[in-house]
Amino acid sequence: MDAERDMRASDADRERVATALRQHYAEGRLADTELSERIDQAYGSRTLGQLRELTLDLPDVTPSAPPVAAPSAAAPARAPAQARPGSALRAMWTTWAVVVAINVAVWLLVSISSGELTYFWPMWVAGPWGAVLAAITLANRFGDAD
Repeated sequence: MDAERDMRASDADRERVATALRQHYAEGRLADTELSERIDQAYGSRTLGQLRELTLDLPDVTPSAPPVAAPSAAAPARAPAQARPGSALRAMWTTWAVVVAINVAVWLLVSISSGELTYFWPMWVAGPWGAVLAAITLANRFGDAD
């Protein structure tokens, strides 16, 4: 036990303790000044025993999120659109709807401010883009039926 206490700490050990201290701060166990002091002490610690003293009065922390594993070379990472079919298509339609809505709102404001309905130019944004998205959607639906 004493040998481990006097063992030199690594940068990873210091960072692990600093991360735990930040989590305790986020959970309300440490005040601003306490966090700052303990973080400074953690990065200045030379031994595992010095690091352990910084968290003796605190409960063990459970990671708030599991660490993200690096993708292996054998299994290439999949894009989110591939992970959930149709999510990319939904994103494209949502983007189209937002852009068209903004264009129609601008057209409506111009028409109201001029006192007459002006040429409906948003159709040149909505129409071609919507047609392309409709074709992609149909191709996706019929392509999934195979």
